[in-house]
Amino acid sequence: MAPFGSQTPRRSTGLIGIGLMGQVIAGRLLDAGWDVMGWDVAPQQNDALRILGGTVARDSCDVFLRCDRIILSLPTHESVAQVVHETSTAQRAGQVLIDTSTGDPDAAVSLGESLATRHIEYLDATVSGSSAQLRERQAVFLVGATPAGFSACQDLFETLADKVYHTGPVGTGARMKLVTNLVLGLNRAALAEGLCFARTLGLDLEQTLRMLRESMAYSRIMDTKGEKMLRGDFTPQARLSQHLKDVRLMLRAAESAQTALPLTETHRQLLERAETLGLGELDNSAIIQAIADISATHETES
Repeated sequence: MAPFGSQTPRRSTGLIGIGLMGQVIAGRLLDAGWDVMGWDVAPQQNDALRILGGTVARDSCDVFLRCDRIILSLPTHESVAQVVHETSTAQRAGQVLIDTSTGDPDAAVSLGESLATRHIEYLDATVSGSSAQLRERQAVFLVGATPAGFSACQDLFETLADKVYHTGPVGTGARMKLVTNLVLGLNRAALAEGLCFARTLGLDLEQTLRMLRESMAYSRIMDTKGEKMLRGDFTPQARLSQHLKDVRLMLRAAESAQTALPLTETHRQLLERAETLGLGELDNSAIIQAIADISATHETES
């Protein structure tokens, strides 16, 4: 068999999943001179890739037949497993799968082990940051992979982001992403609650946000979500329902590790309330609406 990665064109990749993150991945690669062949189950997403300058494949099998490195930009580990199953007859030894989804770390380990028996390299290359941050090269890649797999894809990662970390073997990228998302999500919820609190105290919210940025309370989430919360602009950079999915994964992992995440459990309840209010497909900054709804209910009951 040829050495691992020897057939991989340096500036060509496949892409399955052309949603918010997938479109940014495609755009960054195309702007840097890469060839991108992609496919999505939604025709309008394929149209988006075509407009960006990429090539639309016939289906997911076509991507596997014609590409040696394939990026999977899918919403869940279940959808990743489905694509891998559906394309099994098109897969071949020496290929590399780069999975950017935030999924179950144990599922990533299992999939990596299964693909390794067929000499296919699997990387759980999670992205810390939104699609908007990735567009500005401000996102961070957390990559669980073998040393050979990570090395074979460094040119691709370096095209997409300034910061790329090899976290260890397959599964560690997904675990690290859950930790970073836990802190990020709680920072976002704390900002939303703080702004709601300021409003009830009669404070100017623009000034409040400025003071928070200048104080020890500062977190980078204020730069990306603060204005969206003040303006009520919930155009999605990262959907609220996706973060709820991540929070449930955190709690499941914590249960397996026999540890407690009390703040994250409260966060789950807030996000579920947001979903019942119809906010799931909006930006995750819409959590402020759920907190405002709780405040309004409390006022009514009082």
